[in-house]
Amino acid sequence: MAVREIVVIEHPVLRRKAKKIVKITAEHRKLIEDMIETMREAPGVGLAAPQLAVGERLIVVEWADEPEHEDDPPKKKKLYVVINPEIVRASEEMVQGTEGCLSVPGWVGDVLRHEAVTVRGLNRHGEKIKIEADGWLARIFQHEIDHLDGVLYIDKLVSKESLRRVEAGTEEAGDLRAEAIG
Repeated sequence: MAVREIVVIEHPVLRRKAKKIVKITAEHRKLIEDMIETMREAPGVGLAAPQLAVGERLIVVEWADEPEHEDDPPKKKKLYVVINPEIVRASEEMVQGTEGCLSVPGWVGDVLRHEAVTVRGLNRHGEKIKIEADGWLARIFQHEIDHLDGVLYIDKLVSKESLRRVEAGTEEAGDLRAEAIG
């Protein structure tokens, strides 16, 4: 496993549609491990292969909802590895939230996303999976899948005025609710 360089906004791979993975190889297994390590080191809650300059349809997401009560212990994070993810259902309800991106360092902005989505794809073993996500987990999946289509969150801002500068490395600050989305 290795931490890889996360490419930033100027890199052309971030604006290309990623290719479907037809066969999971040893290279993909290594890429998955590197993506997980890179996401955690960043730190982030999601990462798409194009952010490591790999134009293939692969994402990793690691997230835990907030505890229901202030005194409750933190919830355990769940790791998702999704090959060829696609959103097969999206709620009509849209919610606005502040997002940041590891490939757009030093900036956050407000984006409308579906409150809930259903994502289908393959797990790291090539088995079909279906994930029902709502809230911030749904937002993370939408953000990462956008990366696979060459779309960045800054393309979906509610207004250009919502884009604001933050100290590089703080895009994921909890008070901003920009949870270091890839």
